[in-house]
Amino acid sequence: MKLNRWIFAGVIAASATFARGQDGIDDLQALERLKAESGPLAPNPAEGKTLIPGTTRGLIGERAAEVLAGQGKPAEEVQGYKDGPKLPGVEWGVHDPTRPQPRIVENAGAVVIRPPSDAKVLFDGTSLDAWTTDGGDAAWEVRDGVMVAKGKDVQTRESFGAVQLHFEWRLPEGRKVSGQGGGNSGVFLMGMYEVQVLQSHNNKTYPDGQAGSLYGQLPPLVNATTPQGEWQSYDITFEPPVYKDGKVETPAKVTIIHNGVVVQHGESYLGPSSHRTLASYPDKHPETGPLRLQFHGDPVEYRNFWIRPLGQRDQTE
Repeated sequence: MKLNRWIFAGVIAASATFARGQDGIDDLQALERLKAESGPLAPNPAEGKTLIPGTTRGLIGERAAEVLAGQGKPAEEVQGYKDGPKLPGVEWGVHDPTRPQPRIVENAGAVVIRPPSDAKVLFDGTSLDAWTTDGGDAAWEVRDGVMVAKGKDVQTRESFGAVQLHFEWRLPEGRKVSGQGGGNSGVFLMGMYEVQVLQSHNNKTYPDGQAGSLYGQLPPLVNATTPQGEWQSYDITFEPPVYKDGKVETPAKVTIIHNGVVVQHGESYLGPSSHRTLASYPDKHPETGPLRLQFHGDPVEYRNFWIRPLGQRDQTE
């Protein structure tokens, strides 16, 4: 015979064994948490559920047992590497899954901006002529007015230094996403400095690898990613490093606005992006480089892609 869940919960709350034995959480709090967070109650052991810790009566779902035990929701395992080299100035390492997850900021999604008059349009919905793979035609494809990641990385035929960049991206609905898998790409400024593109809505990963991060170096200030299937926008300004006498005088700097939300503000790169290693600057550095888009095995889509050199102040032309 199935039991009414709230009658059953009342019996639980009345249990003397449970009453004050779980880190000071009282019966009323436990009952409210059960109402708010627990799964369906199980009337018998055959349904594969567990006894409430510290009691001798009643069976509930494992998740509800954790709630009633004062433990809250089960900890969600976050992908990452706990053995990464320590990042400067913080207690965490590269790709550290224990680093705090950026707080979530809800927003209206992509901010669509028409290219300014001095911008170079890299993709207008019709052609991949501005892009190349290994010196030949771009490996990606154009489908329904968007460029779709496929096969290999692509990079611009032209090289750039200090720039303003705008593009919109999305991961189509229905694709399974887990951590770094399923919805991953990236934009590499000068082909070297990655801004992570990742479907990070309801998808936890190591914070320095989520959407809007300086990959492997710095998490975004907040998580501004909207649900899968919706368009996202990135507005980026980037300045390459300045060298003097063979040494870095000023590091590469970037500002990133994700869906109208500032997620990086004038931040410095530690060096060209890398995976599971601590970034550092090379002895020599080019003045310009191509923009590279990463194919990470996932059909991430891009549209309205334009770039413009930042130029110099007081120029008339």
